[in-house]
Amino acid sequence: MRTNNPFLISGYHSPEFFCDRKNETNTIISALHNGRNVTLIAPRRMGKTGLIHHSFYNIKEENAEIITLYMDILSTQNLGDFVKLFAETVLGKLDSVPQKALSRIGKFIRSIRPVFTFDELTGLPQTSIDITSANEESTLKEVFNYLASSEKRCYIAIDEFQQITEYSEKGVEALLRSYIQFLPNVNFIFAGSKKHIMQKMFTSSTRPFYQSTQILNIGEIERQEYANFAIENFAKKNLKISEDTFNAMYDRFEGHTWYIQNLLNRLYGYGEEVNLESVEFAINQVVSEYSYSYIDLLNSLTASNVRLIEAIASEECVKEIYAGEFISKYKLTGASSVSASLTKLEENEIVYKSENGYIIYDRFMSEWLRKRKNK
Repeated sequence: MRTNNPFLISGYHSPEFFCDRKNETNTIISALHNGRNVTLIAPRRMGKTGLIHHSFYNIKEENAEIITLYMDILSTQNLGDFVKLFAETVLGKLDSVPQKALSRIGKFIRSIRPVFTFDELTGLPQTSIDITSANEESTLKEVFNYLASSEKRCYIAIDEFQQITEYSEKGVEALLRSYIQFLPNVNFIFAGSKKHIMQKMFTSSTRPFYQSTQILNIGEIERQEYANFAIENFAKKNLKISEDTFNAMYDRFEGHTWYIQNLLNRLYGYGEEVNLESVEFAINQVVSEYSYSYIDLLNSLTASNVRLIEAIASEECVKEIYAGEFISKYKLTGASSVSASLTKLEENEIVYKSENGYIIYDRFMSEWLRKRKNK
């Protein structure tokens, strides 16, 4: 189905509406084709999930026989949740004939009784299962055995992979690694948005996944490529956005994909020539829509946390967050209080440490905080 707006803010449509990332796409495809697992690290909303789907799209275009599977584990809370989602993602997907799929699932999955329905379009079985703590590890082993027994080449992306470190069960990393390393026909993309956790998982010599993957960090889309993408797509609708106007927007949001894409989506929808005034109007519109959720968020935090958030937003980026000058300028209690607040805010992904310093993770929230202060 043809999309009305080329500036997508969710999901993946086709290469036509995907900007650049050629080098990253080629790196992922080359690694998978040559039997290397990939660790993909990027801040939230930088476009890693779209990149995964874009890479899989290109892989399927090149060789339709390769199976590509995607799962997002952010909502999982324990090993049982993971096993359930993993099984439902994988089971039945490596067999082209429904009868064969049912037969192979029945052969390997013995610890539970899957419930099958059939996809109306593909005819393949859709699997749902119930997991108990007594059978989760045995079921996990059976699913990996099912994968290993297939003659199909398979690539599996596990998004927000750092979530497994939050599970109450011990040794989940080692358990998964013990199976993954013996799958000659399956390769994985481990994607995550919490950079410090993901790096520890894959670069620390004490962790099970140490040096087991090719690591790829995702940054901003190159400015000129993104500008060309925007200008060309506006021109298709006989609309104009100048390179200077795009650059002003790119700089304001430091090239962060989702925020720029969101604004381009709005501006394209207005159906008018884009200038700095219309960009400001779009920003105000978005910020206004989110304002109630921002108020609720602030109301859930302590006063010291709120003061630190407001101080960071006022500065836009804080390099020396424990400096006496910064603390006194914004009347913060002291370095120890800042440290305690910062830990909490980073854990909740409200504040993020970028290469240049501490920023508010949600760039629209940062805009809202500054606008509120200046009223």
